[in-house]
Amino acid sequence: MKAKEFLGKFCSKFLILNLLAMLLVVVGLMFGVKYGLDWYTHHGEGIKVPKVEGMLYANAHSLILDEGLNIIVSDSGYNKHLPADCVLSQNPGPGTMVKTGHTIYVTVNSPSSPSFAIPDVVDNSSYREAEAKLMALGFKLLPPKLVEGEKDWVYGILCRGRRVSTGDHVSIESPLTLMIGSGRYDAGEEIDYIEPEYQMMQNGDVDEFEELIE
Repeated sequence: MKAKEFLGKFCSKFLILNLLAMLLVVVGLMFGVKYGLDWYTHHGEGIKVPKVEGMLYANAHSLILDEGLNIIVSDSGYNKHLPADCVLSQNPGPGTMVKTGHTIYVTVNSPSSPSFAIPDVVDNSSYREAEAKLMALGFKLLPPKLVEGEKDWVYGILCRGRRVSTGDHVSIESPLTLMIGSGRYDAGEEIDYIEPEYQMMQNGDVDEFEELIE
């Protein structure tokens, strides 16, 4: 009887201690996860992104690194009114709150205007089609030059007085002139079709012919 009572008390104390230990472990894990994540993600810590647009890349690079951030050139553009290697845009924008070590992506100004290949529009499209394709690439177009040929059909492209062909690389700062058909042709090339004239016999007229006697 005493042995059973002792065993019962032992088991109950052992069980309670185990439950308490498990509870402590669970509580410890909860606090560990909470504060561990806060430490890992720098909870409550933020850095205001400085404005680097309009700055030379070298200066922007130094400023960003001093703030504990990183900087990467993601693209280039062209603005003839700004110096080469000037930052044209940034992402995230100025004033955005970010974590330490966050990367700022910038677009810098190219030292020269970009050039693109002339698309296949010569003798292959109408004026409207060619105009849309060229302007979509960023080219500037001057008023078209009319030439002999089918109306509004593209027969050539001029760049600063020089004829350019499909595939030629041309700066987008160089305006283009499309040579399109006027709908008229050189008079010397026109072929006039003349209906043959027939002398119709009037009523009562008789063909004169000579009878051959063999």
